[in-house]
Amino acid sequence: MKKRRKYTKSAEAFDQACKYMPGGVNSPVRAFAGVDNDPIFIASAHGAKVYDLDNNEYIDYVGSWGPMILGHANNKVVKAVKKAAEKSTSFGAPTLAETELAEKIISNFQSIEKLRLVNSGTEAVMTAIRLARGYTKKDLIIKMIGCYHGHSDSLLVAAGSGLAENSTPSSLGVPVDIAKLTIALPYNNIEAVKTAFSNHKSRIAAVIVEPVAANMGVILPKKGYLEQLRQICDDQKSLLIFDEVITGFRLSAGGAQKLFTITPDLTCLGKIAGGGLPLAAFGGKAEIMNQLAPLGSIYQAGTLSGNPIATAAANATLDILLNEKNYQKLEESGAFLETGLKNAAKQANIPVTINRIGSIMSCFFTDKQVTDFDDVQKTNIAMFKKFFSEMLNQGIYLAPSAYEAMFISLAHTQADLEKTIEAGKISFANCKYTDPN
Repeated sequence: MKKRRKYTKSAEAFDQACKYMPGGVNSPVRAFAGVDNDPIFIASAHGAKVYDLDNNEYIDYVGSWGPMILGHANNKVVKAVKKAAEKSTSFGAPTLAETELAEKIISNFQSIEKLRLVNSGTEAVMTAIRLARGYTKKDLIIKMIGCYHGHSDSLLVAAGSGLAENSTPSSLGVPVDIAKLTIALPYNNIEAVKTAFSNHKSRIAAVIVEPVAANMGVILPKKGYLEQLRQICDDQKSLLIFDEVITGFRLSAGGAQKLFTITPDLTCLGKIAGGGLPLAAFGGKAEIMNQLAPLGSIYQAGTLSGNPIATAAANATLDILLNEKNYQKLEESGAFLETGLKNAAKQANIPVTINRIGSIMSCFFTDKQVTDFDDVQKTNIAMFKKFFSEMLNQGIYLAPSAYEAMFISLAHTQADLEKTIEAGKISFANCKYTDPN
């Protein structure tokens, strides 16, 4: 067996961080609580590799949770950021780079006629919902259970007791009266959506959904699901919002909506669209977007929106990425890794279901299909925790949660993928199967 890695400096760093930050982190999943472990502290990264404080090297499938589709520290992106920073890190005024980025996004997303740049996916979604409510003059929102749309109050909700009942807060600090304005329904269940519209006639402003769910692990939409959402929203004069913060520029140059040929009314983008820096966007039909201030009476503003360093990184990233050959390479890499890990699990007699589309995938420890959050919760989470620890020791850095995706980048080489599969063989073999039920 490979010698266990040492994490002495990471452990010391975590102890120190806990003195100054809640849980020692600035985003909860980084604390590794989902894998019953202490986090590793990253010191540097390049290409498909990250390095921790103890000089351990890992093949990275977190990719900063999706943005690093080119790999870490891409030379052209770093050069663009340095050049922009030399002129100033912020202006708080219009720049040509903002318009350049807007043009790139709009030329690839047919559903977007106008957009606004913001600083995070949470901010993009929060404002898109405000815009939907203001435009439709309705107040209720439908979201899908297991789809994460950021930490704004309207979306930190859990399902109520009935299939189409108003939701309850899933976090302290979210007022019950705000949670009641959001209806949480099962993903991939179109009948639940129909029932909700029947029960709340003329009150639903929008349906927001990840066209491919990627925050409960990767869950693909069932055949016809997105099409029926589009039709229902049209019939009920409600807006359809696609949260493509993860899938935008990841699954294709035009996101998931291009793959599935569905046109949402509003689209939220982030991660890759920001080149790995704090930048996001939301956009859609001009008729809707023109309701935003200063043209309209729906307010949104941001001091750092369209930040020159962020737009430099975003423009440089998209200039490199937007080539069909790159998406073909990502698909081939994803398919190769999926097949290899499936075979490794089968060889070890470990039941695994892998959901994949393009360069994102999830390994669920179950022999059943996984099509919604309820299915995810029935998988063997304890087995995932063991697998995570084994892969980490083999030098493979996975997301420290059973509810997240693996992200493949253009920097992952064939050798990286083969090494990952070999690590998978060892890790699956070291995971003694126990039935979670």
